[in-house]
Amino acid sequence: MRVLVVDGANVVGARPDGWWKDRAGAARRLHEGLLVADLDTDQVVLVLEGGAKAGVRAGRDGDVLVVHAPRDGDAEIVARTEAATAAGSRTTVVTGDRALQARVSGLGALAVGPTWLLDRL
Repeated sequence: MRVLVVDGANVVGARPDGWWKDRAGAARRLHEGLLVADLDTDQVVLVLEGGAKAGVRAGRDGDVLVVHAPRDGDAEIVARTEAATAAGSRTTVVTGDRALQARVSGLGALAVGPTWLLDRL
């Protein structure tokens, strides 16, 4: 199985398009893009935190699973990555956070930056 874990805050923040004025709307637009994107994955896990959670309800929508981080997004991304790699999934994490990239790489996941995903949406 191929799993793509998306750091929603980091991907949205990669483009200076006014997202900070409407975090919920920015999260909704990212979610909508993921729903129609032609990604070579079996499942997309979109992790949202803070005000962005108001833009998309938690749960599954097609191949996209939206997760509302109970505390910080990084901890949830690491937990989801650990679970996916432990299950034998080929896991890719999308984040520009270098410390988070190093953490998930240590778990056996491939880490890519936001541009990798934004170019595919």
